[in-house]
Amino acid sequence: MNRVWKFGADVDTDQIVPGRYAPYMRPDADVGEAAFIEARPEFAKTARPGDVIVALENFGCGSSREYAVEALKRRKVGAIIALSFARIFYRNALNLGIPLFESPEIVEALQDGDEVTLELPNRRVQCGERVYLLPELPVFAQEILKAGGIVPYVRAYGRFPGEE
Repeated sequence: MNRVWKFGADVDTDQIVPGRYAPYMRPDADVGEAAFIEARPEFAKTARPGDVIVALENFGCGSSREYAVEALKRRKVGAIIALSFARIFYRNALNLGIPLFESPEIVEALQDGDEVTLELPNRRVQCGERVYLLPELPVFAQEILKAGGIVPYVRAYGRFPGEE
């Protein structure tokens, strides 16, 4: 079972990892330990691999800090489900292999602390007796996620998805 961590709207990259925790500011620290260190201090201490972040609109807005996404990757977030994502955050997360889904139904249904089962291959999230279907991602996104991110994809295929 995985835990749901629910957030509101406009969660910016500074809330995900404040600038003073940037890897270039603290080169010997694990940026994953700074994930939501001020917004939700218990996240970095208790989040388990596979936990699911659920949020309202515009998740990941603000600066284009890739290390904010890296922190979530190091915490082994299973997926992020939101009403919408900031465009550059979406691309950074996809490039690092974090699955992202936009689903108003799931965002409305899941609450902070809910225990869920996340089945990415079947595109399902189960909470108690309720089962929710995750939206199907575009083929290029599926390919990147299957490879584990854009760098592993390019290493495996020698090109970007969609290039011949």
